[in-house]
Formats: sequence, C-alpha cells, structure tokens
Amino acid sequence: MAAMPHSFSPSRTTCASLLRQLQMIWDEIGESDSDRDNMLFQLEQECLDIYQRKVEETRKHKADLYKLLVEAEAEVASIISSLGECTSFSRGRGTLKQKLAIITPVLEDLRSKKEDRIREFSKIESQICQIRNEIAGCEQFNSVSDPEVIQNDLTVKKLGELKSHLHELQNEKILREQKVNSHISEIRELSVVMSFDFLNTLNEIHRSLGDSSEGTQKSISNDTIARLTGAIHMLKQEKQQRLKKVQDLAKCLIELWDLIDVPIGEQKPFSHLTRLLSASVDEVRAQGCLSTDIIEQAEVEILRLNVLKASKMKDLVFKRQAELEEIYKEVHMYVDSESARQILNRLVESGDIDLSDLLQSMDDQIRKAKEQALSRRDILDRVEKWKFAAEEEKWLDEYERDENRYNAVRGAHKNLKRAEKARSLVSKLPSLVESLTAKIKTWEADKGIPFLYEQEPLLHSLCEYNVQRQLREEEKRKIRRRLQEQSAVVQEALFGSRSATKKPLGQSTNANSMAGTPIRRQVLTPSGRYGTSTRKDHRESGRVNTITPVNYVALPKDSGFGGS
Repeated sequence: MAAMPHSFSPSRTTCASLLRQLQMIWDEIGESDSDRDNMLFQLEQECLDIYQRKVEETRKHKADLYKLLVEAEAEVASIISSLGECTSFSRGRGTLKQKLAIITPVLEDLRSKKEDRIREFSKIESQICQIRNEIAGCEQFNSVSDPEVIQNDLTVKKLGELKSHLHELQNEKILREQKVNSHISEIRELSVVMSFDFLNTLNEIHRSLGDSSEGTQKSISNDTIARLTGAIHMLKQEKQQRLKKVQDLAKCLIELWDLIDVPIGEQKPFSHLTRLLSASVDEVRAQGCLSTDIIEQAEVEILRLNVLKASKMKDLVFKRQAELEEIYKEVHMYVDSESARQILNRLVESGDIDLSDLLQSMDDQIRKAKEQALSRRDILDRVEKWKFAAEEEKWLDEYERDENRYNAVRGAHKNLKRAEKARSLVSKLPSLVESLTAKIKTWEADKGIPFLYEQEPLLHSLCEYNVQRQLREEEKRKIRRRLQEQSAVVQEALFGSRSATKKPLGQSTNANSMAGTPIRRQVLTPSGRYGTSTRKDHRESGRVNTITPVNYVALPKDSGFGGS
C-alpha cells in the first residue's frame, strides 16, 4: 500500500491500528493464510478503487476549474467588447485557483458595469418603445413589458444614439401634444359658439381626450390627430353654414322690420343677430350665438312677422307709392297719383298678384326714381338759383320804379343792401342761364328724353325767359332814351337854348315880377328825383304855396343824380 502524505498521518495511524485489530481477530478466528490473503487483496482493491475515483474526481475538478477560467476570460473579453472598453486582460502566471482568484473580481466588476449599462439601455429603449406606441396609437402602451436589449453592443456610442433618438421622439411627442391641445382648444371654441357638447365630441374621437382625471395621457396618434382635424373641419363648415343662415335670417328680419315698422323695443331681443350681419367667420366667438335655439327663435319670429306682414301689406304698398310720389315731388317731376293709387287698389283687392312681388317692383321703381332724382339734382340746384335770381331781378325792377325808395323810413337801409346784392346776382344771370342750358342739353342727350320741370320742358321755359328778358331790356332802353329826351327838354325850358340871346338879369327879373309870372326852379322831390316846381308869392296872405307837378321826370342812372 502506498504511503500516505505526511499531512494524513493520523489517518495512516488509524489504518495500521485497524489492520492490527483485523490480524488479532483473524488469529482468534483461526483464519487461514489464504483466506487472509484474499481478504487483504480485496481490501487493497477496494482502496485502489477509492483512490481511482478520487483521482478522477480531482481531474474533473481541474477540468472544471480550467473551464471556469476559460469561460471567465471569454466573458471578460465579451463584456469588454460589448461595453467598448479600451482595457485588456491577461491570464498571468500561477495555479488555476490563483488565476481564478485574479479574474473573478474583474469579472464581477465588468458584470456590474454591464448590468448598469443594460438597465440604462432598457430604460431608454422602454421610453422609445412607449413613445412609438403612443404615436402608433396602441391602446395598451402603458402596460408594455420592457423591451429586450441587444447585449452585443452596449457601447457609449450606441447609448448616445439611443438617447438622441429618444430626444427626437420626445420633441415629436411634445409637438403632437401641442397640436392635440391646440385642436382641442379650437374644438372647444367652436362648440361654445354653436352650443355643442364639447366632451361628447372629444369622446367620440378618443376616450382619452375627454378624460380630465389626473395623470391621464391624451392620445397623440396619427389617427387621433387626423380625426381631430376632421372634426375641426366639420365644425368650421357647420359654423360657416350657421353664420350664413343667421345672416340671412337677420337680413330678413331687418326687411320685415322696415316693411311693417316694428318698434325698436321688439327688435332688441334679436340685436345679437343683426350684429352678425357684417361679421366674418373668424370674428364670431360669442357663446351660443350660433346655437340651434337662436336660429329657431329667429325662424319663429320671421314666421310671426310674415303673418303680420300679410295683414299690413296693403298699407305697405300705398306707403311705397307715397314714398315714390314724394321723390318725384322733390325733384319737380309730375306723377298722376290718383290714377296710380286706383291701379294699385285694384291689384291688391283682386288678389291676382303676389304682394311681395308688387312691393319688390315698387322698390325697384323707387330705386330708379332715386337714381333719376340724383341725376336731376345738379340741374335742379341751378334751377333754384336761376329762379331765385329771377325773383330778385323782378324785385329790383319794382324797387327801382318805387319813387319813395330813398325816403327815411324803417327798413330803407335793408332794402338798399338787398338791392346791392340783387344787382350783383342779376349781373350773373346770363352766365347762369347759359350754363344751365348747357347742362340740360347734355342731360337730354344722355337720357334721350326732355327735361321736364312741373310738366313743362325746362329748355322751353329758359327760352321764354330769355325772350322776356330781352324784351324787358329793350323796354328799359326805350324808357331810358325817352327820359333822357324829356330831361333835355326840361333843361332847355329852364335855362333856354345856348344859341339864344341872353337878357340882362335885372331886366328879366323885374319883368317877371311885374307880370306876376311864377318862378320855375328845379327841386328834389320826396322820391329823391329831380323835377320842376312853381312858386308864387302871395304877399297878401303872408305864406308861400308850393305846387308839385303831377308827373316827375326820372333821370337815367348815368346822369349822376338820384336813381339807382
């Protein structure tokens, strides 16, 4: 039997003692030597088997240790490669256990780094996966398990790429959230204007949009955004249609109010409709201003007014006729009011014509009458100036024929000022008539009809006026020449002819005195004109009697005496 190592001396001592005890027992039993040799041989074989198994186990243990060392080294190399570390690891010298003791802490440290890196990768990829699911519209994106991390590339570069991708997705998520919130705000404004159920509208698009509980994530998927966009488009179209309907109803209300003279107090409940007449779609934001209730109220009011209009239609027709007649009257156009009213009365009572169409026709007539009146306005203004100037001309003629116009009576200074203005105005009459005539001819050429004024062609009236004015001017010239001739005769009678022989002053005076002939002299009459008068001294009565001739002589304006 092979000697055991020194470290196992207690075991060797035990085996020897046991062998001696076995010999002693065999001696006592009386075993033969052959039996004893067989037993010892068996015992030796059993010991060899035990040693053999131990050797095999030890060899296997060595192989396991070597395998562990190789695997550890391979794992270290793999982790270093996956982490992108720049360090390298060498096995070094020593026993297998020594090598394992060296590599084990290195491996544990690398494993720790790898686990940390994997958790970081997993966290980022989980966020990326969650955002992708949100964008894709997956319903269960909050319960998605952590994604598998590809462990063969855990480098810092790969981690940076993932972080950059995550940042891009986070920015896209923010933009989508802003877009969704903007769409929700727009839908809220449109719903408020038209009194729609805002939350119900959002829930129909996606249930997360109408959920106001804390922590609820609103859907930002392409489908949700597309449905929000479609809802906004639909609401805008509905808003535009309702606004047009409200504006049409407001116009109809205003027309009916004007037709049947509805009091202001009855119009106020619908003032919110009339304020929308000139409003654009984007300007309409008041709460409920385009609701179905508002539209129904307006429709009911229009029905009521239409019933009221039917009962007042006859009065409206004749009111329109009066308005038409007033327009013609203001511009001095003739209209046969009696005949027109009789025709209208027959039409209304017969029922053969729609009164709304009749009113529309009369409105068209009023519009045309206003246009025609507007085209006549400039000429009529000139006609008024002409008539006023002609009246002033007539007054001036009468004023100049008045022999008492210079008397110191009340209002004389006002008449003098009026006369000055009248002369200035009369001096402009020819040019005024000429320009008026040109205007009328242009108007008639453009319209193709004569310009009537109080049923008479105005050009004919102007021609007659010009003829009469020329006749008056001619008459004035004749009177002026006659007066000049009379003035010359009177002066000759007073002072004699220049070619006659002059008598001595004393002799003539004495002769006249002795003959009792009245002395003639030129005096200023009360009217401010010069004339002749006679004076005779009645010494017996002690007074002077002045006799005024019946006819006075009016001197021409250019003589320098009196007159104007």
